[in-house]
Amino acid sequence: MKTFAVVVIYNGMKNNWIHQCFTSLLSSSTSVEIIAVDNHSSDESVQYIKKFFPTVILLERSENLGFGGANNLGLQKALELGGDFFFLLNQDAYVETNTLEKLINTSLQHSEYAVISPIHLNGKGTKLDKSFAKSVSPYHCDDFYDDYVLSNTKKPIYESPFICAAAWLLTKKTLEIVGGFSPAFFHYGEDDNYCHRVQYFKLKIGVVPDTYIYHDREDRPASIFDEKIVSLQRQYTLWCSNPNKPTDIDRLIGQFKNKMIKYTLLGNRKEAKDSRDILKFLQNKKHSIKTAYKDSISDKTYKFIG
Repeated sequence: MKTFAVVVIYNGMKNNWIHQCFTSLLSSSTSVEIIAVDNHSSDESVQYIKKFFPTVILLERSENLGFGGANNLGLQKALELGGDFFFLLNQDAYVETNTLEKLINTSLQHSEYAVISPIHLNGKGTKLDKSFAKSVSPYHCDDFYDDYVLSNTKKPIYESPFICAAAWLLTKKTLEIVGGFSPAFFHYGEDDNYCHRVQYFKLKIGVVPDTYIYHDREDRPASIFDEKIVSLQRQYTLWCSNPNKPTDIDRLIGQFKNKMIKYTLLGNRKEAKDSRDILKFLQNKKHSIKTAYKDSISDKTYKFIG
């Protein structure tokens, strides 16, 4: 069995991220080859990888493909090279020696799981990563908190409807059935959409309770995408592209037209502008959002195989 780690790089020199990430992977108890996809970094990431990690397969891009697009490129390369297991890891995360080994062993025993994740800790390993903590809360993940508090982790894997894609183990079977990430999501939402599609195909997403990654996101610079409007755009795109319970995008467009007119007449410039911005986004993305939904339930869902 061949295992590949796919790491998307974008200005990864901060806080020694690339060094920690790659060194931890190469120290794994399971043999793993690294495919790094550089999303047109403006720092010294590419030069650093070439100099200090010459065995890494480096795919350089002349433009930023986004998280999903870059991962798709890495997954395609890994498949071409005969990969069986595919570990997606953020550049600002690193693994323990046996993380991959435990994930793979769990996958071999539980083939109904399309996405398998370790526990995500913060960069120092002192707390659960905040985003991850929501995914394993009692509202989403039965028994996980109870078993941990009582030191009674009976299950080899705990099912959850969503785990962020900072550390995912995928199998060849997963890529055959679900495919890659949707191009409708450039930044944020691609992992939500992927989890929707996993569930549509009656597969599962799960967490292995005794293995970890460390996600050093606390000191990450604020993203230009972390704005209210972009967050809402992501939310509406997810609603319309979820094959399990889709929202009609044409109806949503009509609602925001009415909102824009209403707030304009009331003289509320801020709400009118917000409604107009979301309306323009939905109108411009209407085709790709509809495509994301149709492809979610077709046999050609961003397939790399067949």
